[in-house]
Amino acid sequence: MTATGRFLVLEGPNGVGKTTTAAALADLLRSRGDRVHVTGEPSTAPLGRLIRAHEAELTGRALALAVAADRSHHLDTEIVPALAASATVICDRFIPSSLVLQQLDGLDPREVWSYNAALRPIPDITVYLITAPATIGARLAQRPRRSRLEQAGSPDRELALYQQARRFLDGQGWRQITIDCRDLPADQVAARILAHLPRKDPAP
Repeated sequence: MTATGRFLVLEGPNGVGKTTTAAALADLLRSRGDRVHVTGEPSTAPLGRLIRAHEAELTGRALALAVAADRSHHLDTEIVPALAASATVICDRFIPSSLVLQQLDGLDPREVWSYNAALRPIPDITVYLITAPATIGARLAQRPRRSRLEQAGSPDRELALYQQARRFLDGQGWRQITIDCRDLPADQVAARILAHLPRKDPAP
């Protein structure tokens, strides 16, 4: 399939506002008449659901391999077809989250990268959201349940690891930006992302 859409990934620590921002950006794009497909990882496919349900038991290399396999399937069955249909795909988490979360789970990020390096397409743009660690901590404290990896990390450490992941992927030729969300409502964050979004290729 030939991709004529745009592939955008939202990244950042748990509680930074990725899901809220994805919804605001989707609304903004649809108001302009764009076709939008919002998705996330782990996916809603059977393997993705298994990962979500058993993250406490799947650890280390087993979890990293399962996430990479789910990502490969997610690309083939959902993301690439949506791009071929000229949609803008907004994905909540992608390879940068693996480089961070699997590192929290004890793996070397170079090993994690080896499981994901061949996956295509890479995003047209990856957006890292950051905000004050205290803000993230307050949001996480309001959640009734936190996953094993959410409990393993901390806002400060995750923020640092995501910027480390960005520097690594800069070296792989990824197009990436960081947006500081402090004191910004989601619609303003979405507007800032839109200003950096590449133009969509015309449909054949």
